[in-house]
Amino acid sequence: MWMQTMSDQENGELDHSRDRPGVHDVQKGQVVAASSHSSLVWDLLRIPMRWFCSSWLRITASGTENIDPDRGALLLINHESYLDPIVAGVRLNRPVCFLARDTLFRVPVLKWLLTWTFVIPISRRAARSSSIRAAGERLREDHLVGIFPEGTRSAAGATLEFRPGFLAIARRTDQPVHPVGIAGSGLALPRDSFWLRPRRIHVHYGPSLSAEMRQRISAGDDDQKLCEDVRLLVQEQMRRSAEQIRS
Repeated sequence: MWMQTMSDQENGELDHSRDRPGVHDVQKGQVVAASSHSSLVWDLLRIPMRWFCSSWLRITASGTENIDPDRGALLLINHESYLDPIVAGVRLNRPVCFLARDTLFRVPVLKWLLTWTFVIPISRRAARSSSIRAAGERLREDHLVGIFPEGTRSAAGATLEFRPGFLAIARRTDQPVHPVGIAGSGLALPRDSFWLRPRRIHVHYGPSLSAEMRQRISAGDDDQKLCEDVRLLVQEQMRRSAEQIRS
């Protein structure tokens, strides 16, 4: 999986992050301010990407009104396909920051694209605390940060057990945390296929976690129970997305 979750990271150092606008220097704990060019490049890419996603993949969205346009937010997203990072952000009017393997930044064209679209490079050897710090800095800058708590792709329509890495991020931010459900991406690009099929895909952005749920997270309640409760919330958004596809 090329877009990594927080809980996928292993011990080591972050490489290849220097001299890139809009990218965190996690190794030194510093943040390079996002360049205005990042938004320009993202805006330019969004136009053809939206056309492709609307015409070929038929991606639709609901619940976007739940995302505060003036604040950052942590998006907890189910993961069925390599398409999910695109699906999760293409219908929003602002970028979603994902973590990506730093090895992808060694490919010249891809490096340029990832750098100017707010992607955070993380080494597979990177310390978990560095990943959390990088996401936290983006949230403090009022960016949207998206992660896949399952840690890998699941079968279409199902969710795997959530890994607890997202809880550490949620405990370190006062920004909203939203469950997000995608349906259809696993049929458009199945787990064991690289052939893109024209399928309808829908993404639903759920309301932010309740004050009670955030209090439970902050209090450090049973992480296993919290992961399961949040997984069920994400699954509810998946159900709503599936209903939109059937309607």
